[in-house]
Amino acid sequence: MEAKKLKEQLQTEVDTAFLYDSIANLQTDVNLKKVLQSLSEIEKNHAVHILAKLQESNPNMVAPLPSSRAKLQLKLGKIFGYNSIISNLSNIEKQFAVNSIKNKIEKGEKLTGYEHNHLKIIEAVNQNAAFNVSGGLLSKFESRHKSVGGNALRAAVLGANDGLVSNMSLVMGVAGAAVSNSTILLTGSAGLLAGAISMALGEWLSVQSSKELYENQIALETQELEASPEEEKKELALLYQAKGMNAEEAMKLANKAFETNESAIETLITEELNINKEELEGSAWEAAITSFILFAVGAIIPLYPFMFLDGRNAIYLSIASAVVGLFGIGSAITLFTGKSILFSGIRQVFFGLAAAAVTYGIGALIGVSIAG
Repeated sequence: MEAKKLKEQLQTEVDTAFLYDSIANLQTDVNLKKVLQSLSEIEKNHAVHILAKLQESNPNMVAPLPSSRAKLQLKLGKIFGYNSIISNLSNIEKQFAVNSIKNKIEKGEKLTGYEHNHLKIIEAVNQNAAFNVSGGLLSKFESRHKSVGGNALRAAVLGANDGLVSNMSLVMGVAGAAVSNSTILLTGSAGLLAGAISMALGEWLSVQSSKELYENQIALETQELEASPEEEKKELALLYQAKGMNAEEAMKLANKAFETNESAIETLITEELNINKEELEGSAWEAAITSFILFAVGAIIPLYPFMFLDGRNAIYLSIASAVVGLFGIGSAITLFTGKSILFSGIRQVFFGLAAAAVTYGIGALIGVSIAG
């Protein structure tokens, strides 16, 4: 492997160990703390082996400190919840497993079946009800963008991006028609409010509908438990067997879960319904208000120059402000993707400006047509 790739892998191992250790320190459950600390030790050992390889060609090479990206992720976790870190660690473990399998195949080595163990462990930790991943108010804002990661930080970034790109396109389209400054400001303000209200309403409906669905599922599961507890216990044991346990272990675990009605329903909610109880605690109004604010923050960026400037000057400042905002959003996305900040930032700027250019051109054509 090239020295550059080894250095990148070394940094990844150091960052991963740092994040495992940091999250372990947040846990109140002793078993979870030990699991995370053990994962951290394994990553540290990997880092030691990689460093030894690098020192073969560069004896003065020393292990790097945790990167600024890893430290920033930890700080943001206090605000948005630690789901973003867990999601990132899962992706890293998945990539490690893929690389391990690929290297073994290339070397002709036999696969052991344990290549995905770390990924399975971190996913099991994430599903554990005792795992502490909560953050501040913004941790409730995640339902609209679950398909792309399921964490509040990512949802917040994308919420602001929605506002910025949509309102910039609207403002540039109206500006292209060469209408008055007051018309542009009025249209942009209407776009900001309409978009923010739409986002807030969609978020409220999403959260509220999910809660009502989950509550109904839990009620049905509770009724089934009361009507036929033995059947439910057998189903749980079969579920454990499907996950890889033998029949004896599965039944022991199911018997333990059914020691009390409370523990039985808790287990069924998690295992059969796959419901995260934290989602039931989230407020639909909190999510709606947060969605409204985040969209508005993005939407105000291309609009504010028209509040005190006219004509071309306002347009130029609007574009410049949007470029800064888009680059910032692209940079924030690298917290999840691990890509270059410069690459992600420029890509985000390109797509945003392309959308604005299209609407500006359409606006200009309509303006010429009306004037003619």
